[in-house]
Amino acid sequence: MAAEPTPQQMVDTLHTTFGDHHSRAVHAKGTIVEGSFTANPAARSLSAVALFSAAKVPVTARFSDFTGIPTIPDNVGDANPRGFAVKFKAPGGDFDIVTHSFNGFPTKTSGEFRELLLAIPVSGEGAVKPTALEKFLAAHPIAKTFLTTQKSPESFATSAYFGVNAFKYTKAGSASFVRYRLVPAAGEHYLDAAALAAKSANFLQDDIVQRLAKGPVSFDWFAQIAAKGDAIDDPSVAWPGGRKLVKLGTITLTKVVADTGTDHQLLFLPANMPDGIEAADPMLGIRNNAYPISFSHRQ
Repeated sequence: MAAEPTPQQMVDTLHTTFGDHHSRAVHAKGTIVEGSFTANPAARSLSAVALFSAAKVPVTARFSDFTGIPTIPDNVGDANPRGFAVKFKAPGGDFDIVTHSFNGFPTKTSGEFRELLLAIPVSGEGAVKPTALEKFLAAHPIAKTFLTTQKSPESFATSAYFGVNAFKYTKAGSASFVRYRLVPAAGEHYLDAAALAAKSANFLQDDIVQRLAKGPVSFDWFAQIAAKGDAIDDPSVAWPGGRKLVKLGTITLTKVVADTGTDHQLLFLPANMPDGIEAADPMLGIRNNAYPISFSHRQ
């Protein structure tokens, strides 16, 4: 098994793979939006955190393309999975969730993910066959599935988004393990390869601006509940589709923040959560400590 990297090593590896562009190490290209969150009463069956009992709460969110390349075109497959991060301005402090448009992750551990990232830049045109990437994918079929079955959204507003890692929700001594899912009110609509290639290089960024100028964009936020035997500490294995979903509430986005300074200063932490919610997957520790390092690099 690959050794677990330090958070600094993880950030350095991302820069090795995508280049150091003085921007986010991953999901560098994106658009900031604002809106509100309204809790669903059913959320209080899982947790007593203040967010689920509050009235309408302001949110700041960011849609993004994958990779650490801030100029990556929206109309290429390498920009998948798309990202959707949300910061809830909850009573008592911010609460962040970080999701992407694929139900799963290429590897079980951060160490394996680092190996995948290191294989990419040395496996380009002219590399000796089989390349390092081909060898890695042969040994890690889930990673191959991740890289070859991505769906390209018609709009940031028409993709579902999934949390990578599991969390433990506790209320009155009763615990539930959950993963997050965001479901678009506009429905899910995706593009095939030809339709994607025909789009402009900034079509997703332009589309969300145009949509919000016409009206709100909404997502229902669900907690998928693990059953006995489901992998809590392996984000590469999606839980079965029939698992119970509890609707936590609705995120309603109303405007774009066209301010590069705000984007530069905004930090979403995947384990920034209130008491009563805990990280259940050890990968969250490395992720949560790597994000501030990447943040400091772009200041």
